[in-house]
Amino acid sequence: MKKDKHRQQFPALANKAYFNYGGQGPLPESALEAIYGAYKRVQVGGPFSGEIGAWVVQEAMLTRRAIASELAVPPETIALTEDVTVGCNIALWGIDWRSGDHLLLSDAEHPGIAASVMELQRRFNIEVSVCPLVATLNGGDAVAVIASYLQPNTRLLVISHILWNTGQVLPLAEIVKVCHQGYEPPLAPPYLGGGQEVRQESLSVQNHQVRVLVDAAQSVGVLPLDLIDSGVDFYAFTGHKWWCGPEGLGGLYVSADALTDLHPVFIGWRGIVTDANAKPMGLKPGAQRYEIATSAYPLYAGLRNAIALQHEWGTVVERYGEICRLSKYLWEGLSELSHVECLRTSAPEAGLVSFRLTNGMPHKKLVDLLEKQGIMVRTILNPDCVRACVHYFTTEAEIDKLVGEIAIQLV
Repeated sequence: MKKDKHRQQFPALANKAYFNYGGQGPLPESALEAIYGAYKRVQVGGPFSGEIGAWVVQEAMLTRRAIASELAVPPETIALTEDVTVGCNIALWGIDWRSGDHLLLSDAEHPGIAASVMELQRRFNIEVSVCPLVATLNGGDAVAVIASYLQPNTRLLVISHILWNTGQVLPLAEIVKVCHQGYEPPLAPPYLGGGQEVRQESLSVQNHQVRVLVDAAQSVGVLPLDLIDSGVDFYAFTGHKWWCGPEGLGGLYVSADALTDLHPVFIGWRGIVTDANAKPMGLKPGAQRYEIATSAYPLYAGLRNAIALQHEWGTVVERYGEICRLSKYLWEGLSELSHVECLRTSAPEAGLVSFRLTNGMPHKKLVDLLEKQGIMVRTILNPDCVRACVHYFTTEAEIDKLVGEIAIQLV
């Protein structure tokens, strides 16, 4: 069977039912071999030699091209980073903030990003607002909620493409359009559903562009993407989750327009241009200006291998379709259990399926009990729930095992 053969390439899947792709994907054997082979080549060639120096440049170029192809963007718009958080911090701290500027983020952002925003607020005396997107999971208009929280002094919106806690997929292109062109919400909310209302004041058309920074931890490797078409300014992602690449390697997309006023947070030799005497002459023309210095270059081969392996199974559209089919299968199974309540009242839009227990059992206890049975899920603290992730190569048998074991534990 096609899926069984594909799964055999992932050593981590041999002895467990794995549902933590949103935390870290398992590395395929071929990617492990590519990483080892690259490390060995560096040592055989001489870690600091002309040969390996040229090889590093080539590896970086090939990796940017592979990533750019997945995001439908030019390679020069990609900066190679360590992870999503580094990418987000490049965008957050590279803006020339002024006292009184306004930053808007959603109530579903990862604590690491929220903490960075708190430090920006402390250091630059900016205004920060939080818009309630979690409440739009089962009804309401996320675009209208965001629009109602924009202010004349708003400079940046920070959101996730897929919310890491609930699995909701946000309409990115529509949100970017609101931020770039301005929006006046209807005079008669509610937009959230459930009787909740957002702020009532009318929002006039913006006379300046609000940049949009996206935490793409849960969307890269899942959704078919065209970042040029979406118009997004900054898109920070990692290779170690849904791409199943090595930890320690990710990237940041910076649009050509946003590049003009985003300053580097750190500066190193990889991001600058020098003259014949090694004197710095300025920054490199593309997003490479945000790269710094020495990195674990052999990881590049591992990530390219992992991305290529995804295509061996099917196109991104086919893989996304299978993710949605399997997440619906899990959601339906969980919905039939007593004392289990899925956060979504309709089928999931991606691979994240979050649910809560209604019988009083602590979620951490259930996660620990499942792990003893070789089933890997995780807790989420806000909202308080358990999260299970399905990939395109998850099997229905694994899902049946998860649902069945939960039913046993809740008896």
